[in-house]
Amino acid sequence: MKTPLLIKKCLFPVAGFGTRFLPITKSIPKEMLPILTKPLIHFAIEEALNAGVISMNMVISKNKQIIQNYFEPNEELDEVVKGTKKEEFLNDIHYLSNNCEFSYIKQKGMHGLGHAIYAGKPLIGNHPFAVILPDDLCINDGDSVLLQMSQLKFLFPDCCIVAIQEVPMSSVHKYGVIEGNLIGNTTDLYRVSNMIEKPVQKEAPSNLAIIGRYILNPEIFDVLENTKKDDNGEIQITDALMTLAKQGKVIAYKFKGIRYDCGSIKGYLEANNKLAKQQGII
Repeated sequence: MKTPLLIKKCLFPVAGFGTRFLPITKSIPKEMLPILTKPLIHFAIEEALNAGVISMNMVISKNKQIIQNYFEPNEELDEVVKGTKKEEFLNDIHYLSNNCEFSYIKQKGMHGLGHAIYAGKPLIGNHPFAVILPDDLCINDGDSVLLQMSQLKFLFPDCCIVAIQEVPMSSVHKYGVIEGNLIGNTTDLYRVSNMIEKPVQKEAPSNLAIIGRYILNPEIFDVLENTKKDDNGEIQITDALMTLAKQGKVIAYKFKGIRYDCGSIKGYLEANNKLAKQQGII
């Protein structure tokens, strides 16, 4: 199935401190932590490109220049490896650099994911767009998660789409959690009726947790502008999406694939071990 070209831009909110990986993230962004030899942000860009997106838009901070450097040419390094066996190691990054358009904007202060997405408004404009959180690494044998969601966007053009997965009830406090009704005869599509950000277990409406993949319509910016900060002083994308869910405009999709929480040490190690085994390294 060909990708509907409704989604042409992807936003990457990558300004956070990555405190769960201190002290290394004091100087190296968590998005640059390697899965084998490629950083997490590289996998995220590959996933967006797989979904037919070429416009990559990053919300960064003053401490994240290294991300921008990674996607820019390094003529000195290219010359050093030219004609050697190591030259092929740069093929993947050259492919991304040659086939994607990169834009950057700095986030002033960090006040939640909703605030980060709103900061990307000047890069996105009046277009539907995707959001990928690079520390949620998704591995698929077939279509990437974003490609799966892009195909759904063709069916639900007026709706925002969020990726979900079942998690243990003991873990719901880590996520935005949805409540909804299955659409038609499907087993993986829900029209969302309720969303709660990081609920305590007894208040969670389900164990269907939102992971770091979204397709949003530009009206989300107006909603975010009017979304109040939570008790921690943060603007949550979950709260903004709940405004649209009340209008029947949010679809949740139980995606096909495996997701690794590479924002946690356990998930990060699991992802490295998985790919190392796949490639016969261990």
